[in-house]
Amino acid sequence: MARPANLVIVESPSKAKTIGKYLGPEYTVKASMGHLRDLPKSTLGVDIEHGFTPEYLPLEGKENIIEDLRKAASQADMVYLATDPDREGEAISWHLKELLDLPDDRTRRVTFNEITQRVVREAIQAPRGIDYSLVDAQQARRILDRIVGYQLSPLLWKKIRRGLSAGRVQSVATRLVVDREKEIRAFQSREYWSLDVTLHRVGKPGSFVAHYHGEDKKRELENEEQVQAVINDIQGKEFTIDKVRRAEKKRTAAPPFTTSTLQQEASRKLNMTPKQTMVLAQQLYEGVDVEGQGTLGLITYMRTDSLRLSDEAMDAARDFIDSRYGRNYYYGKRHVFKTKSTAQDAHEAIRPTHVELEPEAIRGSLSYDQYRLYKLVWSRFLATQMANAVYDTTSIDASCADHIFRASHQSVKFPGFLTVYEEGRDDEDEAVGSPLPDLAEGEHATASQIEKEQHFTQPPARYTEATLIKAMEEKGVGRPSTYAATVSVIEDREYVVKQDKRLSPTPLGEVVTGLMMDRFQDIIDVEFTANMEQQLDEVEEGKRDWKNLLAEFYQGFHQELTDAETALEGVRLKVPDEETDEVCELCGRKMVIKTGRFGKFLACPGYPECKNTKPLVERMPGRCPKCGAGILKRKSQKGYAYYACERGAACGFMTWDVPTAQDCPSCGQTLFKKSGRGRQKPFCVNESCPEFLPEDKRGYYRKSSAGTESGKEPAKAKSRSVKGKTTARRKKA
Repeated sequence: MARPANLVIVESPSKAKTIGKYLGPEYTVKASMGHLRDLPKSTLGVDIEHGFTPEYLPLEGKENIIEDLRKAASQADMVYLATDPDREGEAISWHLKELLDLPDDRTRRVTFNEITQRVVREAIQAPRGIDYSLVDAQQARRILDRIVGYQLSPLLWKKIRRGLSAGRVQSVATRLVVDREKEIRAFQSREYWSLDVTLHRVGKPGSFVAHYHGEDKKRELENEEQVQAVINDIQGKEFTIDKVRRAEKKRTAAPPFTTSTLQQEASRKLNMTPKQTMVLAQQLYEGVDVEGQGTLGLITYMRTDSLRLSDEAMDAARDFIDSRYGRNYYYGKRHVFKTKSTAQDAHEAIRPTHVELEPEAIRGSLSYDQYRLYKLVWSRFLATQMANAVYDTTSIDASCADHIFRASHQSVKFPGFLTVYEEGRDDEDEAVGSPLPDLAEGEHATASQIEKEQHFTQPPARYTEATLIKAMEEKGVGRPSTYAATVSVIEDREYVVKQDKRLSPTPLGEVVTGLMMDRFQDIIDVEFTANMEQQLDEVEEGKRDWKNLLAEFYQGFHQELTDAETALEGVRLKVPDEETDEVCELCGRKMVIKTGRFGKFLACPGYPECKNTKPLVERMPGRCPKCGAGILKRKSQKGYAYYACERGAACGFMTWDVPTAQDCPSCGQTLFKKSGRGRQKPFCVNESCPEFLPEDKRGYYRKSSAGTESGKEPAKAKSRSVKGKTTARRKKA
């Protein structure tokens, strides 16, 4: 058989499999497994003195891949570089061209916004050359981050702690979290009161609850004296229905997903981290084996800030809506959303490649999390082309002694797009109010119940991963390809910690941010970082020289670095110890959290007089099923996580299963769940409860024993909770 005349190089094996199926035997499709060369790890790798010339080296461990691609390229008549359609993908293609010594006349660049047979074949028929403006923008970003990281991080090591890192975007993201914490600490709560009355119609059935609104204008009740004055005015008097307002309100569907909004919604609705969301989205984009249809790319490219949808996709959605829900559920025309002026708009919004592939129809071909994310994308896209939801709204003003009380209610008249999708919210949903009787203006009502309640204003909420990404996007910090990685880095570096889904800065994060704000005001400045992103966009558009951009940045940065080293000569910044509620049994002081070579531990702050230390334990939700005491998370000698009663040997309970915050609806004891990744269904461990789930049905398996016949299923574990003896798979901490 003659060798294929064409070689196509992509990043991943799954993408290679999908594209190879579409192109046929005339093409060989191989995967580079991501980057094959980069700046060296051990040195700066940038010649600052000679025009910021980078030194690129082949990555260790990729020698066999490079040799295989070089051999395949030498035998091909044409090489198509089909890496992802963004700056980094363009840079990978350029690196491949340079590393494999590919001549211009035998090298072509192709991109796919979606990996479908039509788009892949059209792209191969219309290739282009490498876009060196995109490559230069990526090189500029890479070198900027390398300079900041390699020249600023050593200063942090000397002045704070070894192993720290600083980054152009991560430092600003950390600052956002630190600034929010400062707002919370500086917040001064203010008292206010609510006043509700239950009104009954005079001479007619029907009652409703109305809330104090004000007099001629809206007024807030600031203290109990003001509340009592209103109560004294209305006590025992009739109310008059002054105004009854009835109207229709229309609500339009949310726009299709961008990278940022997908990460936010997946966090809110699916409890996925941004990093997890992007891994799953990449899998759905590159291709999944769908039963009966082969390998299919299920969504369009997932790194985008555009709201643009293709006419073909919108028309396909229209046809699906007409056939499934009826013409009255269609928006009436192509629903086009306006993309922000600051967006790059290089790709479409994130949408399904085949709207007719309903999530339920292919559920068996997807993992649990792939299915949930695909359903989210599919539903959001379909909703964008559906009719507005229509609500009937009623608002009533009832007055008494010049005081106005207001009641409102809304109900769905026509669901429209709500049939398939409703956008999540970061804050609590507005109350729609209780149904109201059919009141008319001029009617009278009497109050049967008056309720007053004291409230206090709350500080701004801490960021979640989703709201931090939203803030980064709004402020122009980072780009779609960097959001997830940035949030992941500041958590991994322990600059911020996530508790109950909220991010708060650690003492280390505050000290590092404080140093940055004192000495590197440009690096830590939100506007400066956003402006740098705009300049990188100008490089991508061919409007700016990338080396000039680097030179301008480095001049100010180098001066700040020199000044900081001079000002901090001989200075060592101390990270405050994090105090705990654990009391040292030797001296009575509250123990603090320290970090050593083997991780975190508890230590007495009275060192060297008191040298007491303890392992750091984490208190878990729920109660011990044996004695009702608290449950602590601990680590075994081999580093595995297990859960034990806080009373220790006095109780003896321990388990590898994870306690949850949920109680069994039958017996009221704490529910547990299987350890490991992904969503696990809670179960009851109380043997006397009708909801009890035996240990052999909890989904754990043990390795086959020496006498087990090959090819048979391994036996299920018999025990997972008594005295730590189990052969079941354990969760590595």
